[in-house]
Amino acid sequence: MELTFTLVIIIITALVSYGGFTNEKIMNDLIFYPPAITERGQWYRFFSNGLLHADFFHLIFNMFSLYMFGEIVEKNFSSSLLFGDKGKLIYLALYIIALPVCLIPTYLKNRNNYHYRSLGASGAVSAVVFVGILLFPTAKLGFFFIPPIIPGYIFGPLYLLVSTLLEKRGQDNINHSAHIWGALFGVAFTITLSYALQTDYDVVQEFVAKVKDNLGM
Repeated sequence: MELTFTLVIIIITALVSYGGFTNEKIMNDLIFYPPAITERGQWYRFFSNGLLHADFFHLIFNMFSLYMFGEIVEKNFSSSLLFGDKGKLIYLALYIIALPVCLIPTYLKNRNNYHYRSLGASGAVSAVVFVGILLFPTAKLGFFFIPPIIPGYIFGPLYLLVSTLLEKRGQDNINHSAHIWGALFGVAFTITLSYALQTDYDVVQEFVAKVKDNLGM
């Protein structure tokens, strides 16, 4: 089995997350805590929080999603149609940059909130998942434990709508904002870079063509 960047990210995240489960200091030092950034300049927390998870279910769900979509996205980024030899590094950049970007709105809202903490790779994973949807919009997906029955181009907007509603309600401990901004960043990053590097694959045009074909248009 090839040791892809996706697998490396999963292994490192699993090891650090497990350390956080058993060592409170690791959790406190790495978790996303806005006042620590505002007052102590601990900007690394924008990245390190993505290595932590609340429990095994949280970790397994995120890493399974990353594996399912990350392997495909990483492979396609490395194809001659997209980024070729630069593909793997661009994929890694997508994931790493998504970690802080998805948390910027959260930080601005809670920069002085001493009661707020956040952790998990969900924002960066959402970026990878939505790039997968961008590249393969007709692939069937499902919500949580619902079997894959919805095309990606329908699943994506529904996911963003549900996440937005849940974020406004604010009745759970999930950072839905990170999911939303991570997803949007992933799509914007891929489209922008594909045009900037003048790839042979027109991401937007191909997305539209695949959706139209699926709808019989």
